[in-house]
Amino acid sequence: MNAHAVVTASREIAAPAAALFDLIADPAEQPRWDGNDNLAGAEAGQRVRAVGDVFVMTNQGGGVRDNHVVAFVEGREIAWRPAPHGEQPAGHQWGWVLEPLEDGRTLVTHVYDFSDLPASQEARLAKARQMTPEKLMASIDRLAELAEGS
Repeated sequence: MNAHAVVTASREIAAPAAALFDLIADPAEQPRWDGNDNLAGAEAGQRVRAVGDVFVMTNQGGGVRDNHVVAFVEGREIAWRPAPHGEQPAGHQWGWVLEPLEDGRTLVTHVYDFSDLPASQEARLAKARQMTPEKLMASIDRLAELAEGS
């Protein structure tokens, strides 16, 4: 396993965990906070409710991805593994952990984990290795702007 296969970024946001989680768990909202400007859109009505849910997202290049939810605790944690539409996930996942703090603030951690990507996925691994904490922080910062501004 690659020691650098899990990338994280964290910061406090002046908003309650429930409000932040609603923005994360609703795929239609994700392009608004995507700091990588990779997401184009998702149909409304796909709000994630449980492990096993699959939501469909279109990226800026027109690719359609099925996102398989692998972790879910309402208001606290969510993670999904993307795959080309109709295929099984390759082994990488995006996740969020929210820790409520005092005064309605939340410690938000964004996680990109590609530790399960097989060596045979070299093109995907090369792209995964380019993920940095700064790129994850860009999404957290946009999420903060949305939540703190409302």
